[in-house]
Amino acid sequence: MKKVIVITGASSGIGEATAKMLAPDYKIVLAARREDRLKTLVEEIKTIGGEAQYKVTDVSQNDQVEALAKFALNTYGQIDVWINNAGLMPISYLKEKKVKEWDAMIDVNIKGTLYGIGAALPGMREKKSGQIINVSSVQGLVVSPEMVVYSATKFAIRAITEGLRQEVAADRDNIRVTGIYPGAVATELVNILDGDLKQYYEQNAIPPERVALAIKNAIEMPDDTGLNDIVIRPINQVR
Repeated sequence: MKKVIVITGASSGIGEATAKMLAPDYKIVLAARREDRLKTLVEEIKTIGGEAQYKVTDVSQNDQVEALAKFALNTYGQIDVWINNAGLMPISYLKEKKVKEWDAMIDVNIKGTLYGIGAALPGMREKKSGQIINVSSVQGLVVSPEMVVYSATKFAIRAITEGLRQEVAADRDNIRVTGIYPGAVATELVNILDGDLKQYYEQNAIPPERVALAIKNAIEMPDDTGLNDIVIRPINQVR
């Protein structure tokens, strides 16, 4: 039976690219807030012979994430891989005090990841198999002054990912845990950039399909092997 993969933030960027890359070989459950984009993606997947369903989901709301897991189980009977990909990346200095942006990043990037783990983990522990993939960022490894809060959320995802890995390994649950740390990637997030940073992205960012390929490789490792941390950057990215 094909593995069932849930992808949050699936309406664009890394999530969309990953869904398309995995669709020929897996059953995909797509989640995001933009229903029109999800509907279009389901149809595109069907044209390449894949199988996908979607559920509109705001990952900052725990009840919606729990409903997503229930939808996947009711539709396909199992969840084999859960990809926490949804994320926000507003950029500002702390002195600008953009509290609403801080709150939004904490709610989506950190809480959304925790809610996804909370929704997927019980079923995986029960069947003693599964994989949780958390998309962080190279900003979860380094800090830039204009991205402090974003970096903080991505550092948190790194800590959550490693803590989860240790927990399920100690419990011998046979659950694999993978952290993905992309650098400059050509997604919709680039639209919020300006100045030198925007120019850098336009000249150097890699396509989201590169990250999708790394995710696919992590999923397709033998079940007894965890590919735990993957950092993927343009070759000319310094940090």
